[in-house]
Amino acid sequence: MDHLLQIGLLGSIGRFSSGDQRQRQRGEQVICRTDRGLEIGTVLKALPNNGIETDGDLLRKVTPEDQLLIQRIEKFRDRAFMACQNLLHEKKLDAVLVDVEHLFDGSGLYFYFLGDVSDEVNQLTEQLAETYEAKVKFRRFSQTLAEGCGPDCGTGASGCGTGGCQTCSVRAACKSSP
Repeated sequence: MDHLLQIGLLGSIGRFSSGDQRQRQRGEQVICRTDRGLEIGTVLKALPNNGIETDGDLLRKVTPEDQLLIQRIEKFRDRAFMACQNLLHEKKLDAVLVDVEHLFDGSGLYFYFLGDVSDEVNQLTEQLAETYEAKVKFRRFSQTLAEGCGPDCGTGASGCGTGGCQTCSVRAACKSSP
């Protein structure tokens, strides 16, 4: 089953394949894998899988645990916005920052500006993204989502608990998951 999803800050629409063949309902929030990383999407419509190329994979429905993470991402996104605004003001740069987008898995921090952006602003935002990443350490979480918990993924030794992958909160996104 494929689905049309609205994703990203700018509301891009794409076709995503669902490995579990479950039909999702319009308006349902889901986690999907795009070429940028793991993102939150909103289901617009279910479509038959007829071999048309997709823009990524619909992994699963957003869970209550995901909602807590989304709230945390939003808090840090707002901090990144303010930090960028302050740096632009300090350096007396004319760029107009519109918004900041942080992907669900922490693999990307995107700054959106009005008009053309100078090389100096590009360098500033790259530095800010690296500083911000070092501070909140989202990349480690992103790696866990993409690769599993580590060499002992699915065992008590990795922190998954006695239920192994069955009780792991990142099970659906984990490549090691049975």
